[in-house]
Amino acid sequence: MTIQEGTAMHEAASNDALRALKDVAFGSAAGMASKVLEHPFDLTKVRLQAQVLDSNKRFKGPIDCLTKTWTNEGIRGLYRGLPAPVVGAMAENASLFLCYNQLQSLIRGANGLSSSQPLTLGQLALAAGGAGAVASFLLTPIELVKCKMQVQMLTTGSLLTAPAPASAKIKTLQGPFSILFSVIRTNGLRGLWLGQTGTLLRESGGSAAWFTMNEFVSSLFIRRRERLASLPPHSLSKKDLGALELGLAGACAGIAYNVSLFPADSVKSAIQTEEELRPRKPGQPRPTFFGTFMSMYRAQGLRGLYAGLGVTVARSAPSSAMIFLIYDGLNKRFG
Repeated sequence: MTIQEGTAMHEAASNDALRALKDVAFGSAAGMASKVLEHPFDLTKVRLQAQVLDSNKRFKGPIDCLTKTWTNEGIRGLYRGLPAPVVGAMAENASLFLCYNQLQSLIRGANGLSSSQPLTLGQLALAAGGAGAVASFLLTPIELVKCKMQVQMLTTGSLLTAPAPASAKIKTLQGPFSILFSVIRTNGLRGLWLGQTGTLLRESGGSAAWFTMNEFVSSLFIRRRERLASLPPHSLSKKDLGALELGLAGACAGIAYNVSLFPADSVKSAIQTEEELRPRKPGQPRPTFFGTFMSMYRAQGLRGLYAGLGVTVARSAPSSAMIFLIYDGLNKRFG
């Protein structure tokens, strides 16, 4: 190996490491900002999903859930369990963008493509699905804690009875670390991945839809700009798009993510909150993904499996738009 070749390999490795650090930093920043925006709606979604198998419904719909939560718990109630999803959003988006770009590089290498050559939508979907699968293993423990925190108030009956003093209610509630250690004491480390099947299905399929839709809509805006400027194909990239175009592409991606495999998320939420809302009898086997799916379907049909979809789509469009605006904006400025 010549000195020049060694220098080139060292520079390439340094560039790859720098790119990975940027993906982690940009993805983390985008995830944190979006989670603060969407958390009250995510809380509503989880509570609606968790009551599908209950005989007595606490909420008539998303507006009723938001109203009762605000009335009985205040602003603190709307953001109950926020620390866990903020950490989860950092982990999710950092790992998603990092793995997505790394898998794209692997696919290019396997097909003999240069870094400047675009991948097909099918290849992008493959990279995105793989990234989502990796992220699911990081997310399941975080979402388990989040979901348990979000339904704690339901087990006290405070949303069905006259409000008690806020201080009296808060003292009875567990924090994220208390819930985490409680799960480990009861079910061991394996218990932290309760609901992993649902998270894996949602993240792998949802991430494929999320990234692919974003790339597809972005490509439409890129071709439009090239056509208006009479430029040859592939002359422009996402860095040439404006904030409105990036935001619209991100919003479409958010809708696609949630619509694609929403029932998997519903089943996951029901499994992760069963211990709080529907305690098992001694000797009763733990819920399975398929068993819970069929129970929810028998209870309310497709409507039960899609409980909370409306409020989820309503928050996912602006939230996803924010994620891609921040990530692509940081990438444009510092990438």
